[in-house]
Amino acid sequence: MQPEAFSQLFPLFNAANPETLEQLLSAATQYDCPPGRTVLMEDSWGNAVYFLASGWVKVRRQVGDDYVTLAVLSRGDFFGEMAILDESPRSTDVTALSTVELVSIPAQLFIQTLFKDSQLHHRMLQLMVKRLRLTNIRFQLSHKASAIKLANTLLAMAEAYGTQVGNQVEIFNIPPSDLAAVADVSKHDVVKLMAKLEQKAWIRTDPDTNALFLTNLSPLKQLLKQS
Repeated sequence: MQPEAFSQLFPLFNAANPETLEQLLSAATQYDCPPGRTVLMEDSWGNAVYFLASGWVKVRRQVGDDYVTLAVLSRGDFFGEMAILDESPRSTDVTALSTVELVSIPAQLFIQTLFKDSQLHHRMLQLMVKRLRLTNIRFQLSHKASAIKLANTLLAMAEAYGTQVGNQVEIFNIPPSDLAAVADVSKHDVVKLMAKLEQKAWIRTDPDTNALFLTNLSPLKQLLKQS
């Protein structure tokens, strides 16, 4: 991958200088993961940072004998940085929801580069603060109706990872159990609400491509304003 294409694909590197990008790419590894494969294991030590060139993954934590999905990430995002920044075992694992194309950069090189390139360092802080703000919004909505929390999650996914297809926005059709965990609603409510949204023609699904299309964003945004 060329430095210019790399910086365009990953917002983290928008402000990085060309020398930084060339150095990182020279040590980067690209590979694919099939759906269902665990990319990172909980409690393993961080030896790389991973960047999503395509596909969808879920970040989850083990709770007892089960797993709880904390976030869903897609093209242009990254993960694995926390374990190398605080030099501790990973507290979550990451599993592919679809076929995923990844770019990994060795941890030591990534840390060294952050110290050398102040623009990259600043940009990473900005993106981590953005994640915290999204978490704060979810917390603020924790006592709201399930429909409001689900609308917030769908709109956030569309804004962060959606692909414009005509007047629709396409995202991955996230499994109900994972969507429920991320939205902080019950799986039963997710199934019921998604069926209602499809009846209203606000969304539609394509089982053949496992895609979800947000066909009418306005009422979803209006619903969110009720919060």
